[in-house]
Parts: sequence; structure tokens; C-alpha cells
Amino acid sequence: MRGHITQRSKGTYSIKISVGKDPATGKYKSQWFTVKGSKRDAEKRLSELLHQRDNGIYVKPEKQTLGEYLGQWLKDCHANLAPHTAQSYQFFVERHIKPALGQIPITQLKPDHLQRLYTDKLTTGRRDGKGGLGNRSVRYIHTTLHKALRSAVKLGIIVRNPADSVEVPKVKRHEMKVLSESDIHIFLEYARSTPYYALFYTTLFTGMRRSELLALRWCDVELLLCQISVSRTLHQLHNRDIIIRQPKTAKGRRLIALSPSTAIVLREHWLEQENIRQSIGVALTDDDLVFSQYDGKPLLPDSITKAWHNIAKHCGLNGIRLHDARHTHASLMLKQGVHPKIVQERLGHASIQITLDTYSHVAPGLQEAAANCFDDIVIRDKGLSKKKV
Repeated sequence: MRGHITQRSKGTYSIKISVGKDPATGKYKSQWFTVKGSKRDAEKRLSELLHQRDNGIYVKPEKQTLGEYLGQWLKDCHANLAPHTAQSYQFFVERHIKPALGQIPITQLKPDHLQRLYTDKLTTGRRDGKGGLGNRSVRYIHTTLHKALRSAVKLGIIVRNPADSVEVPKVKRHEMKVLSESDIHIFLEYARSTPYYALFYTTLFTGMRRSELLALRWCDVELLLCQISVSRTLHQLHNRDIIIRQPKTAKGRRLIALSPSTAIVLREHWLEQENIRQSIGVALTDDDLVFSQYDGKPLLPDSITKAWHNIAKHCGLNGIRLHDARHTHASLMLKQGVHPKIVQERLGHASIQITLDTYSHVAPGLQEAAANCFDDIVIRDKGLSKKKV
């Protein structure tokens, strides 16, 4: 018998299916399931189980808990993830997922378990007890769970990913604030008296990410050819360790052309850095970081962000983030008619669609300019007279 249904009580049915012989004893084995609902529901579930078994995708329920699985998953995927990504996954697993769902057998994990977890975290998720987590943090929890459970499906531990069937809180994008040309002059004039002038100048004039700038070496900079080679990123982990690695995507590794003024600023920065090294008896080499502490040690990412914030505050530019320098670079280039493909290459976006979606706010001005340009070409060059509208 392949399988049969037995009614246990009103609204409850037991399903028994044959799962083949035990290699050790030669005896046939069976697996029992419980279904709550109508007989039609039980028949549907039996049909699903038999289909899964016949197609080689049936998974026998195990006693492994979600917490045990996640612990093993973190070990297995650690080698294939960036250290800061792996650390983030571990943080969300240990802090939020395991305490709430860790004791549930992974094969019994349901979408409603996850849905309740997300709801609870939105209301009471903070460590200090003062309210819940933000939507973005809850989405990170979901992303971690979804990725882990997707691996469980591939390994045949579970049949479906329950994270596919839950509602995840939406995240509002940070409001993009862009510096005007006059704002840039004011900001850089104030930054000139700080140790971060060359760094922030390069940020604004190249659109490079903070992590890329802090990993930049002098061997990556060609001042005569006016270009920078981006091939590394620098991050700081929660335990304060500094890691330097390649960008996440192939598009992240790129050449960026420098404006003449940026090349001059970097040249002056190199001379200043060389003088400081000579004063402490240390030679400046091509492998040294372009932006570093006086002794060559890396600058800490958070300290750079804080320095930007302080300068912006003194300039009356409150709310302008360091990452907005990247938005400023892209927006001003697009407004000047630079092709979006070039902007994508300078920013290191994985695709031009990301660039277009991120900077769609610039599109109205570009559309108007394009329309006027076409009008001028056709009417002026063909001698057509403009009709009054």
C-alpha cells in the first residue's frame, strides 16, 4: 500500500505513507503525518506526499531544530561570505532568531512562526526594552532566515521555504540629499583646515564609496594619467578588526578618471604625507594607504563618517550624510548631460538599471533637455518654422 488516510477525531486525520525498505533490516518503513481539516484536505496532503516521494523530493522529518540547523549553516557558509556579512548573519541568528524559534524542529517551521517573529520584533525587539526594531532591521532578520532556509531546501532538509510566504515590512529609502555647487564650495572650504580635506574632495569628485577610499593605496593612483584603480574595500567588524578584500561585484573593480583639480589635490596630499613620514623616520611606499593615520594605520570608517557629520553641521548642512557625496557626484554629472552608462561605471553599480532607478529624480530635467535638443536639431537644421502653440 502506497498510503492511506485514517480519521482520528472530528477534523483530524492521520496519513500513513510507505517510504521503502530499511537497508539495515530489510523491513518496509512507514511515515505518519497529521492533518487538521476536512477529509479533502487530508487527501490533498496525501497526494502531495506521494508525488514528492515518487519524484525523489520527499524529505523525512528529522528532529533537528532550527537553532541546530542555523548553527551548522553559519559554519558552512562562512567561507563563501564576506567577513562582515557572515558576522551580520551570526548577529541576527544569535540575537533574534534562535531565542524565538531555535527550539522548533526545522521540518515543522511554518510561515506563521516567522510572521509572528517579525511582528514581535517590530513591537518589542530592542535590547533596552524601549520599543521595537525598525523595519530595516526586521528585513535583515528575514533576509538571514530566507537565505538559510533556501539552503535547507537545496540540501533536501525541507521541501518548501516558509520564508517565501510571509509579509515583510517595507523599508522607506533614505531621503536623498544632494549638495549644490555652492554647498560643495562651502563644505570643502571648511574641510580645508581638517586632516580630511583630500579624502572628502576625492569623495565628492569621484563618487567612490567610503570602503573603497579607505582601502586605496598609492599604487592604485596614477596622477600623471589622472586615474584611480578601484580593486579593494576596507571594513571594520563588530569586534573592531579591520578587513580588506575585493569588491563584491566585478563592476566594483574599475578605473575612475580623475579631474585635473582632483589630481592636484592628491598630489599635494602625497607631498604632505611624505613630509609627515620623514619627520617620524618612516618611508612612504606605493603600498601605503592614500588616506591613513599619520603612522600609516588605516582610518576607521566610523571616524570618517563622524568627521563628515561635524563639518556638515558647522556649514549649516545638517542631514547631509557622507554617502550623499556619492549621490551628489552622480546627480551633478547626469544634470550636465553625462551618459548614465558612464555614471554607472564611475559609481561601480552592477547594472545601469540600478543607476537609473536610484537617480530617477534627475530624469525630469534630462527629459526636458532632450526634448528641447531634438526640437532644435530638427527645426533649426531643416529650416522649419516653429508653430505657435
